[in-house]
Amino acid sequence: MFRLIGTLFSLGILTSGGWWVWNNVPEVRNFVEARIDSQGFHTLEVRHTADQIMQTHAGELLKDEEHSFLRPTLLFQPYLLMEVKYTGKGGGTSEGVILWSLESGEMIVDASTWEMTHGFQDCINAKASRNDFRILTTLAENHGTLRRDALAEQLHVDLDILDTWLDSCRQKKLIVQSGGDYRLHFQHPRLSVSPQTHLKQRLVTKPYKHAERISRRYSIGQIESLAESAFGNDFTIRNSKEVYLPVYSIVVQNPDGTRLTSYWNALNGKPLEKSIF
Repeated sequence: MFRLIGTLFSLGILTSGGWWVWNNVPEVRNFVEARIDSQGFHTLEVRHTADQIMQTHAGELLKDEEHSFLRPTLLFQPYLLMEVKYTGKGGGTSEGVILWSLESGEMIVDASTWEMTHGFQDCINAKASRNDFRILTTLAENHGTLRRDALAEQLHVDLDILDTWLDSCRQKKLIVQSGGDYRLHFQHPRLSVSPQTHLKQRLVTKPYKHAERISRRYSIGQIESLAESAFGNDFTIRNSKEVYLPVYSIVVQNPDGTRLTSYWNALNGKPLEKSIF
């Protein structure tokens, strides 16, 4: 009897503990979902095969005949695809789509080159508010640095209000003060961008099942909230859905037995930075 009670008690602790981990540790939930979900998911269209990439770039990947390709692997990297509308520089309403990485927290500026923003990940981690972004965007539009009175003039706010905003950004380590100047606390920041991803051709998605997906680092809600804070009151997300970028892991076997792995974007056929995985 006591053994049965002890067993039930232990099961209760494990169940409650597992429930807490599932709801409070997104990395665990993402890991499990990515591997047991059989309902399928949507991917961006593969426009370059692994064979095409290996043939095109054989000269740079294979140094000589003693180097050889191993069998490539197809992985899927998570993004949020948002249909948006916003007020453009001319004052009219513009519509477009944004691809935003759920792994790096950065927005894709151009799908042809896979050029990305830099600094939004820090803003997510710091829980940057809309007023924080008013400071950050203004600094970004002025080469990253402005004096206090110039900031107040461009933002059309009183100095006491501005000081509150500046204190918030400093506490979140988003800006630093140097003498009378305030500057962005990012290396090579890129925050002042149009709220849409440049596309040469329409993105196509298709359903896919039973493939290895890279875990999300950020939730859909976090990215949507960040975009709304970053792009102001006139920015609206009309629709959003999670999609996956097909990525080839191409491995070269070296003569000494070591292996060199590189990652390639199957949408545009270009290499991706290894640090994103």
